[in-house]
Amino acid sequence: MGKILCATRGGEESYCTQDEAIALAKEQGDDLIFLYVVDTHFLDKTAAPIMVDVEDELTKMGKFLLLMAVQRAAEQGVKAETICRKGHVRETIKQTAVEIGATLVILGRPCGEESKYDIADLLAFATVIEYDTGIEVKIV
Repeated sequence: MGKILCATRGGEESYCTQDEAIALAKEQGDDLIFLYVVDTHFLDKTAAPIMVDVEDELTKMGKFLLLMAVQRAAEQGVKAETICRKGHVRETIKQTAVEIGATLVILGRPCGEESKYDIADLLAFATVIEYDTGIEVKIV
């Protein structure tokens, strides 16, 4: 039995990623953990009180999005757990995968013209995770 870590940003664009993780967990009998990372580094030049408020709100939103993912899994007969962490997205995904003993990390493919994520960059990140941790990565 393996352990799938599905990094999610939540929302409609993440549904196909979550569905793929849910289907794999169900098919393989693996544990499923959804991860949401609160990364506020884009606010580094902002006043500290504002930063705290934004971080708290992003954490609340992340926990809500994780609960929605768990509900989606339950509707498909899969029990899932959640982790909400603060930090740099890439490092936090890698660290969490190692900490929980993940056997597979699932990352969502960038979609839409307005996506801030580049597929080549995502593929490079997946390669880094596999090289640094030995954990398989699947981009869906």
